Amino acid sequence: MGEMFTSFDGTKLYLNKEVPENAKGAAVIVHGLCEHQGRYDYFAEKFHEAGIATYRFDHRGHGRSEGERTYYEDFNELLDDTNMVVDMAIRENPDLPVFLIGHSMGGFTVSLYGVKYPDKKLRGIITSGALTKDNRKLITSIPKNMDPHFKLPNELGSGVCSVAEVVDWYGKDPYNTQTFTAGLVYALCSGLEWFGDKASSFAYPVLMLHGEKDGLVSMQDTCEFFASAASEDKQMKIYGNLFHEIFNEYCKDEVIGDVLSWIRNRM
Repeated sequence: MGEMFTSFDGTKLYLNKEVPENAKGAAVIVHGLCEHQGRYDYFAEKFHEAGIATYRFDHRGHGRSEGERTYYEDFNELLDDTNMVVDMAIRENPDLPVFLIGHSMGGFTVSLYGVKYPDKKLRGIITSGALTKDNRKLITSIPKNMDPHFKLPNELGSGVCSVAEVVDWYGKDPYNTQTFTAGLVYALCSGLEWFGDKASSFAYPVLMLHGEKDGLVSMQDTCEFFASAASEDKQMKIYGNLFHEIFNEYCKDEVIGDVLSWIRNRM
């Protein structure tokens, strides 16, 4: 089950690695803001049933990982932590295709990752509700002169999902955080700025997913990223009426099924 591993700068991160017998592929799963890898148990279970190993980790400052709570000095910390896990998955499964999946802030991470690390041996990248432009001004509207360690309230709850139980548990989950730092916001803002004119060099096979009624990250983010990505193999699907967490919505099996069939076609 869970173990700690040491990231590029010595920070210890929590890793949950699950490998089914006779695995046919592997996927690295990257979670979003204020949450943790454990919220992807059901998602990962569907992968194991399909014979795909999963590598999930808690971002620094999140869940059971070390680091100041929800704080980043630099957006590259997100990309480079993810890279440690990607390298591990590729190293431990040398003969299997490896995929990278990210939701929300994790979607931001895997999108930028594709530009920073263009030569990784990944078979494909999947984004869900990815923050790639911030058309909804979720973070870019936050004042720029705050102490980076100042904590802002996490008001994501109700916009997360249309399923009441998911929203209810989101607020009670001990590994979710109720606040996030201004430093995290500033790191993401500088990441978006960096990505702005580089998105067109993203060339991995990619599947971009978004809920039409996403109240946190506009589906326009995904539409614009899709239009600019250089990938020859790129697909996008917008789910009508779904909120932000499409992997937790009432039709989550359909959404997860779409991800798995896209992966199967590239294995």
